[in-house]
Amino acid sequence: MKAECEPQYFGDESKKIIHGDALTELKKLPSESIDLIFADPPYNIGKDFDGMVESWDETSFLAWLYECIDECHRVLKKHGTMYIMNSTENMPYIDLKCRTLFTIKSRIVWSYDSSGVQAKKYFGSMYEPILMMVKNPKSYTFNRDAILVETTTGAKRALIDYRKNPPQPYNQKKVPGNVWSFPRVRYLMDEYENHPTQKPSALLKRIILASSNPSDTVLDPFAGSFTTGAVAAASGRKFIGIELNNEYVKMGLRRLSVTSHYSENELAKVKKRKTQNLSKKQRNVGINALSSEK
Repeated sequence: MKAECEPQYFGDESKKIIHGDALTELKKLPSESIDLIFADPPYNIGKDFDGMVESWDETSFLAWLYECIDECHRVLKKHGTMYIMNSTENMPYIDLKCRTLFTIKSRIVWSYDSSGVQAKKYFGSMYEPILMMVKNPKSYTFNRDAILVETTTGAKRALIDYRKNPPQPYNQKKVPGNVWSFPRVRYLMDEYENHPTQKPSALLKRIILASSNPSDTVLDPFAGSFTTGAVAAASGRKFIGIELNNEYVKMGLRRLSVTSHYSENELAKVKKRKTQNLSKKQRNVGINALSSEK
């Protein structure tokens, strides 16, 4: 969501961090220059990200988000893949929009542990939806062998295929289904960063290994804690990350070892939860403030 910010650019062609507005900076990227996009845009559910209120009226939010999706489609190469995740409430609108531009290959469920789900009058959400979509359904990257998982059969002995000569054990590895079980990042985990919606490295690793090749360029237009960038760099991919929040930009500079004007102290890892959900009253104040700026 747009805010006044003079953009700053860090890094080089292999690891580029952009401190700026996602939509503005997306418009500056060359067409068909990106191999893989992972987008985790704001959910617009009234969170306070270090004083940046995430709360728009639905019409304005969707108009902005749809324009971001249009730009992602423009910058994606013809053989490229895009993943987008968001809240269960927003995803039906996102799904409808994306169908007009892409071919949706998978509707993925990221299933996580139930701690923290405290609904009393409805069924609490224990997952987040992810869309996997491509520009060209006949030509796109999917490295099945890089993401195989063990098949759970319950058998105590290896199953033997007697059709082969000599008989051989069945291959007990397969491509994962569309329900992915990864725990949410917790405070005591080594990968924890001070970000309220940090995604686990294992989730991004599966996406990046499956849908890109070494030296490909991965884009995250809402980079947040820069997990996408950290995994992309560790996997031999190039990375471009766009982030509006200065504190999260500093996370990215540290995690990707990108040179900047910040001191070591300023980039030091902070393990403290600062972001909180807003009350209904606070959300309305945020909406009114945004409306008055238009």
